[in-house]
Amino acid sequence: MSANRAILLGNVGKDPEIRSAQSGDKIASFSLATSEQWKDKNTGEKKEATEWHNIVVFNQNLIPVIEQYVKKGGRLYIEGKICTRKWQDKEGRDRWSTEIVLGKFDGKLSLEGSPNTQPRAADEHSYGTTTTREPNGEKQTFVRDLDDEVPF
Repeated sequence: MSANRAILLGNVGKDPEIRSAQSGDKIASFSLATSEQWKDKNTGEKKEATEWHNIVVFNQNLIPVIEQYVKKGGRLYIEGKICTRKWQDKEGRDRWSTEIVLGKFDGKLSLEGSPNTQPRAADEHSYGTTTTREPNGEKQTFVRDLDDEVPF
């Protein structure tokens, strides 16, 4: 058995490019940046490394969401396949590109908030809690009444 799955949580590097295939299907592509931060043990200095990922979306159900909501700087959760394709540049030299592909019938995309929004730390008491923001900016928290009894 084998698996080919990439899971990324990062920020959109540029507004998505939407183009049409000869079949009429739309294809979305954009870059996603993932960053890692650490403190240097020797100097105590904060360090950061950023990786850039090319994202290609063929899933027609996700394209309208991308067109309307995905913008440069937005935070996204992406699940897709790692694919490497070979192509030729203008001089006829072989080149390779590695992409995260959300195929026609697979892949996931989730909008995760504004670019500066850090994921909220979850704890054992936050399960079943939803926080919303009213148009005036006030937060409201709702707690779902969760039944502790499992029916099986």
